[in-house]
Amino acid sequence: MKKNFRILALTALLATSASAFAADYKIATEGQHAFVNFRIQHLGYSWLYGTFKDFQGTFSFDEKDPTADKVNVSIDTASIDTNHAERDKHLRSADFLNVSKYPQATFTSTSVKKAQDALQIEGKFTLNGVTKPLTLQAKLMGKGDDPWGGKRAGFEAKGKIHLKDFNINKDLGPAAQDAELIISVEGIQQ
Repeated sequence: MKKNFRILALTALLATSASAFAADYKIATEGQHAFVNFRIQHLGYSWLYGTFKDFQGTFSFDEKDPTADKVNVSIDTASIDTNHAERDKHLRSADFLNVSKYPQATFTSTSVKKAQDALQIEGKFTLNGVTKPLTLQAKLMGKGDDPWGGKRAGFEAKGKIHLKDFNINKDLGPAAQDAELIISVEGIQQ
């Protein structure tokens, strides 16, 4: 009887432990399933949109326990694309991203918590050689099986950075002090 109770208790403990682990995902950057986009006001009259074409990352996701979630992303800053070659060349210069000195931007989460119907992801964002806190508001777009026998999960996240916080001091006018981040990722469970 005692032996059966121990086996039952061990089985329950293992089942509980297994469900408490977050699943690990690799961001699917091939095939246009993930995007790191931004927008910034242009003279206060319109929005200028851009993207970073080359990046990689991972995330861990536990729907029942967001505190177990983690995010790590690395962005090749030279891959900036605003659909205008001369502007992109200027954005890569020391006036803005200084890609020859700082070729990577990174985001590493420090905490994740549930915030109404979204996830609030706190982390450290490094850009242009400066590391500052960044908060992203993320929503689960969906998760489940894919047609190739794997599992996927997708999220959309939004945040905002103040350019001068990252030593981007070029004055673009009062309406262009902040850049909004719009991130859409699909991850393949590892």
